[in-house]
Amino acid sequence: MGIRATSSKPLFCYSKLLCISVIYLFTSLFLVLYTSFISPTNCLFRYSPNDPIQTPLFLYNSSYGEHKHALPTFRMSCNSPVYFSDYWNALKEMNEFSENSTFLGSQNLRYIQGNADSFGGNFSIKKRFSYFDHRRHDGIEVPCGFFKGFPITKFDRISMENCKGIVVISATFNDHDKIRQPKGLGKDTPYSVCFYMFVDDVTLKGLQYHNLISTTSSEENSVGVWRIVKVEKGNLYENSAMNGVIPKYLVHRLFPNSKYSIWIDAKIQLVVDPFLLIHSLVVMEDVDMAISRHPFYVHTMEEAMATARWKKWWDVDGLMKQMETYCDNGLQPWSPEKPYPSDVPDSAIILRKHSVATNLFSCLLFNELEGFNPRDQLPFAYVRDLMDPKLKLNMFDVEVFEQVAVEYRHNLKNDGVSKPTVMPKKTKRASSKFLVNGTSSKCDSYLLKMWGES
Repeated sequence: MGIRATSSKPLFCYSKLLCISVIYLFTSLFLVLYTSFISPTNCLFRYSPNDPIQTPLFLYNSSYGEHKHALPTFRMSCNSPVYFSDYWNALKEMNEFSENSTFLGSQNLRYIQGNADSFGGNFSIKKRFSYFDHRRHDGIEVPCGFFKGFPITKFDRISMENCKGIVVISATFNDHDKIRQPKGLGKDTPYSVCFYMFVDDVTLKGLQYHNLISTTSSEENSVGVWRIVKVEKGNLYENSAMNGVIPKYLVHRLFPNSKYSIWIDAKIQLVVDPFLLIHSLVVMEDVDMAISRHPFYVHTMEEAMATARWKKWWDVDGLMKQMETYCDNGLQPWSPEKPYPSDVPDSAIILRKHSVATNLFSCLLFNELEGFNPRDQLPFAYVRDLMDPKLKLNMFDVEVFEQVAVEYRHNLKNDGVSKPTVMPKKTKRASSKFLVNGTSSKCDSYLLKMWGES
């Protein structure tokens, strides 16, 4: 008598809950693999810094910056993914290029020397605009700050001059942001890249309070990879944001022998190695500068209106004067005819090759910031479009920005140590004559073109 054949189900299917769980697991894994490797719209940042540093670069006290949280991001894909080279190949190419090439950026620009009441010289509008056409006046001296001494120690100044490759700089005043260590660094990067953080006395006291730096060292202090440089901001501008603009845009003067630079706002944490960023976003794109475009605005006037509406700058009448000055002297709204995808950047990260065009752009932009206000997105397109020689610019998608950096909130509470030295001014209301129907404005033509009505 034969044995009757029977079919048996897999053991896990005898339990309905276990069966559903296994199916859910495999479905989830499939979706993750699809979005990571197959989906054509996913922002794939393929880079492999061989043997990246896995351990934390610096261990903070638990109380330091505990209330500063990362801002959430919602973009899961992008239209222009960036593919990074192998770390060691990028490192070799960048080092060879820096050693074997002669950069003529600073040498081809001559800077006006002298003394003045302000750090930038406080030039008139007409005088500032006269330096935009540098090709016609090649060799002429350009105003570029330093009409007052930059108040740092001689020891720091010598160290900055000895930085000859890539420099990463940031600044935080009034203890406004936590100093965060970059992530994803290759093994040689901490020894090959200069990292400088400019701070004021308030921030320095906060670092000392949390036992992050020595209270006795008078020459060199470091927090992880960051070298801390104290700036006596009382000798510069009353506004801390304007003091931060100095290292942000005059980096080529503070580090005259550096070939490339990366500026990051203090609220930003890099998560991709600086060699890979410069190599992929600047060198491989053959540009002078790389910067993220703004996530919402493309027209300068949109940013100006948002600056007034959200009280990002207290003097609204001053904002009106600035925009009307630019409109009267050639500022045009963004259009597809411009060789750039936007007129408004997100300047939290700026990657630069220290070329003639980049250094000139930085000088001209700094002069506008001193002339009007430290909101650097407002004069950006005006200087970029009207200067000569032209700036080769890579304005990458905001999704790229969100993949190479993490943005954190500013200080949300006072810990009893860091108190602002300058109280914010009360917002000045705009005069009623601005942009009112029936009232002529120098920006009428700009607005009509922006709104598509001309």
